[in-house]
Formats: sequence, C-alpha cells, structure tokens
Amino acid sequence: MFGFYRIATAVPLMQVADVRFNTEQIIDLIGQGIRNHASAILFPELTLTGYTCGDLFFQSHLLEQSENAFEEIAAAGAGTEAVIVVGTPVRFKGRVFNAAVVLQNGAIKGIVPKVTLPNYREFYEKRHFSSGWNISEAYVDFAGTPSVPFGPDLLFEVNHEMVIGIELCEDLWSVIPPSCRQALAGATLILNPSASNELVGKAEYRRSLVAQQSARCVSAYAYASSGCGESTTDTVYGGHCLIAENGTILLDSPRFREESNLYYADVDLARIAGTRYAESSFRDNAEKLNPSCRTVKLEAVPGPDEISRVYSRYPFVPDRESEKDGHCDEIISIQACGLAKRLRHIGCRTAVIGVSGGLDSTLALLVTVKAMSLAGKSPADVVAVTMPGFGTTPRTLRNACRLCRELGVTLLEIDITEACMEHFRAIGHDPEQRNVVYENTQARERTQILMDVANQRDGIVVGTGDLSEIAMGYCTYNADHISMYAVNSGVPKTLVRHLIAWMSDRSSPVVKEILDDISCTPVSPELLPAAADGSITQKTEEILAPYEIIDFFLYHFVKYGAPPDKLLFLASRTFEDYPEKDLEQFLRKFIRRFFSQQFKRSCMPDGPKVGSISLSPRADWRMPSDSGKWI
Repeated sequence: MFGFYRIATAVPLMQVADVRFNTEQIIDLIGQGIRNHASAILFPELTLTGYTCGDLFFQSHLLEQSENAFEEIAAAGAGTEAVIVVGTPVRFKGRVFNAAVVLQNGAIKGIVPKVTLPNYREFYEKRHFSSGWNISEAYVDFAGTPSVPFGPDLLFEVNHEMVIGIELCEDLWSVIPPSCRQALAGATLILNPSASNELVGKAEYRRSLVAQQSARCVSAYAYASSGCGESTTDTVYGGHCLIAENGTILLDSPRFREESNLYYADVDLARIAGTRYAESSFRDNAEKLNPSCRTVKLEAVPGPDEISRVYSRYPFVPDRESEKDGHCDEIISIQACGLAKRLRHIGCRTAVIGVSGGLDSTLALLVTVKAMSLAGKSPADVVAVTMPGFGTTPRTLRNACRLCRELGVTLLEIDITEACMEHFRAIGHDPEQRNVVYENTQARERTQILMDVANQRDGIVVGTGDLSEIAMGYCTYNADHISMYAVNSGVPKTLVRHLIAWMSDRSSPVVKEILDDISCTPVSPELLPAAADGSITQKTEEILAPYEIIDFFLYHFVKYGAPPDKLLFLASRTFEDYPEKDLEQFLRKFIRRFFSQQFKRSCMPDGPKVGSISLSPRADWRMPSDSGKWI
C-alpha cells in the first residue's frame, strides 16, 4: 500500500545453547508477526543457539540441533509470505559460519554468512567461525533443503520497491559495510541480525550508526540485537532494536526486557526509491562501482492493513524543542549572510524593502536588518517603504510603521491609491471591477515604486515572497514576483510564522507585542477593500488552502516524489480535523496551481536555499512551464 512495509524486529526470550527452548520462542514470535501483518520479521544474531555459546560452537550436537530446528521454523512460516530472518551457525565445506537464514512461506530461500568477525576485547568470533568474505556463487544443502544459495553476495527481491540485503552485526561497524555494496546493487531494505552487548554510551553510538548507514545507503535499515537471555559471564545484552529510514530513526526500542518482544515500524520504500531517483551521487556510485550480487526472487509480502506511522503536521518546522533555537538561528543566519554578500558584491548603500505588516515582509525586514549589521552598515540604511492602497487595513499599516520605528530603519509611506486610479483611467478600467486587473495594478505599482526608490537611494530591492507562494504561483508576475534578492524564497509559510514567533521571544517587549500581533493577523495580499469595520476581507487561506496543508503537500511532493493519491492518503492521516473531501479539493488546487504557475518560477530572482527544498530553476527544481495535467 503506497510503498509501505511493516518491519518487525524480534527479541526472543532465550536460553544459551537450548535450541528446543529457543525454537519455541522464535515460532511464537513468528506467529505474532504474521498476525500483525509484518512484511519481514528479523531475529538477532545466532538467536537459535545464543551468541554466547563459546566453545560449544565446536560441538556437532549443537550444530546438528540448530540445523534440524529449521524444518520446524520453516513450517511455522508456511502459509504466509512474510520474510523471516533467523541467525544461526551454518556448516559449509568443513567450516562453521555465523549466518542468517532467510525463509518465506515454509521454504529456505538463502543463507548469508557474516563477513567481518570481531576478534578483539570481549569478542573472539574467529576462534569459532570463518568469514564469508570470499564466498560467491555458492550453494549449501541445509535442513533438508538442497542447493540453498549461500554467500554475502545475495539480495532478496520482492519487487522493485522491496529488495532486501543482509549484513550481520560487526559488518555494520566495518570501514566499508557490506550494506553499501548491497544498496548500490539495488537493496532498499537492510536487515541486520546482531548481538551487540551493552556498555555505557554504546546504545547512543549504535543509534547514530544505524541512522547514518541508512542515510548513506539511502535505504531503510532494521537492526535486532540479542536480549537479556544471553550469558552474563563477562558482558550483558539488552535486546536493542532499531529501525531507520534514510537517516531518520523510526523505532528505538526499550532495552533490558526479561520477556520476548516484537517491535514494529512501517517503512516507506517508495519514498526510498523516489529519493534515489533524484540523487545523482547514488546513481554515480552505482555506475562506477557496479557491484555484483545474486538476486533471489521472493513472493509478494503482506503489508500493513493500517499504517501505524505518524507524519509531522509541519514537516518544515523542527519537531523537537531542543532543536528549535539552533534551527531558527541557522535559517536567519543563512538568509542574512546571503543578502549581505549580495550587498557587498554590488556595492549598494541601501536595501529597499516593501513592508505591509504581514508575515513575509516582517521576516524579510528582520533579516535585512541583520544583513546590514553583517555588512557593517546601520539599520538606517534599510529603507522600508509602506504603500497603503485600496485594501490596506489600519491594523497592518500600524504594525508595519511601529515595527520600522522600533528597529530604527528609514521609513517611507507612499500612498498608491491615486497612482492606481490614474492607471485605471489610462487603460480604461472601471475601478468597480475588482478583478485581476484591479489587484495586479496595485502589486505592479508597488514594485515600480520600490525599484525607483532603490535607484534613487543607491540600493537593491529585497524580495519578500516565500516558498509556499512560489509553489502556488500566488504572486503577481513582474511585481512581488521580482526583486534583486529574494531572502524568503527558501522559507515556506509555516516556517515563516515559526521564525517570527521565535524572534518575538527574543525581542524587546514592544517589538514582541508587534510581532505577536502580526502573527495573529490573517494572511492576505490586502488588494481588495476592507470590511466596514476595517477588518481584512481577502484571506489567502480561504482562496488557496490552509498553508499547513499546502506546505505538507509541497514537502512530500517535491522531496520524495509522492504521487497525488499518496499525498491525499498521507494528508488524511495527518489532518484528521479536515474532512477528506476538503483535503481532496485542496490537493487538486495545489497540483493545478503548482503545474500551471511554473512559468513564474522559471525566471524567479536569486535567493538562498535554507532547507532541503528549493524551487529555484538554478538549484533544485527544473520543470517545463507547460506540463500536462496530473489530476
């Protein structure tokens, strides 16, 4: 369903060298995973015997028992297509290998041996096992199944979205983990049966390692480690399970549990595929290294009947409070640094900016003041121009003027009403016709004034339009669409509001009061006359859609290539307070405007990219201006 697959990581209660007991625990957890619609069930390293058997691994009785147990384990998985991965010792050509056995629907599909054997400090694997490093194109008779594919060169393919690679524990810690080669050969999901003991600080390092490897491989990565049933002679095992997707941890299980447990996460392998399509470095590495792997075909796997995954309502805004200060400061610094560089390069004396008392111009003004400081100039070198017109309300005009005075910038107030009326007379337009001509005349008059003031005062015009408006084409071509440097072009509306709230908390009481009121003001271009009580009548979110939904669609559409039906699916799960029919209407409007308004993006001015998405034709986004309909 939309590329989602449910991955189960298992930590069975186990007893060292008691294959019968361990088999029962494994079979019980397989049943639980099947009932919970798991697509894959991952058990820890050497889970059938226990990792800490020591020299008992030399005993043929233990090896024989563990091999024979797979007939029973395979039978437990019969009738389901879930992929089951169980760690066990495997004999091959007079040697013993620490390996992972892959099963599906009652059949053994392949066996992957561990490549990197730790032999330092508390680990002595080379005493008991051989490395699978040089094994390729090999087969082994195992548990009554002849000619089972055997080797670290195996991939297990369900479909083009779900291709499974397997590495074992220390393989991940090595300089070049096998998962790197597997990912370049097509693996989108890496499964790691592990036996990682617990030491102070090791869990955090493990989290970081799994997250980073999933990002490096542009893959999902599942990791299941041995639990408390292992021997505690010298070390303790906590049963740590992790699932990550392209750098993001989706599951971080509790540790030190004294019972069997299954932990789940729903990974989005369609998102992984979309990311790989877009990232040329992944393709370049695959083409240059051309890794060779054998592919074992698997049957279609079950999928989750209901996605358990939660998506952020505000994907551009940091979720964790601990990240808020750092993110906001970095974004403002990127914007200000970019503008300061442009000012120094051109050799301007001033920066001219139109201020309306709205969110976008407020953020741009605050950034411009900081940029002037970086450029060694005074706030007075910022020329803020407020241009009241037909729709300007007392509230926004008052906020714009008060903020400019508090910041110490140069403020000009130029009323555009008469200039617009003169223009209407010149082109023969009836001002009572409050159509696009009526609206855009005001926008273009304001831009002309800003450009002329910039010429007059040896400056450049700083653009205020944000990423959301650029995506929707909600700007007047050759008016607010144009500037000499667009500082907000990489900042979506939900993040603009977040940044202003953050700066409000760090401002003087008077400035905080102004910024808070601006944040509470409805978003509007104020191009249509106000209501009788002076309130705003033209509200952007009633015309387009709520910006939280626009930004949600924008993020998943551009960053991960989510198709329209998946966008609606994700939105309906995330915005349960909106009727689905409204979400569908918002989506149609988003797709229609995003495609029809590309011509405005094709010639948009320079501006800094601050996050993972930009719509600049020189940075992230290249699209024909006359693409066909998608919805």
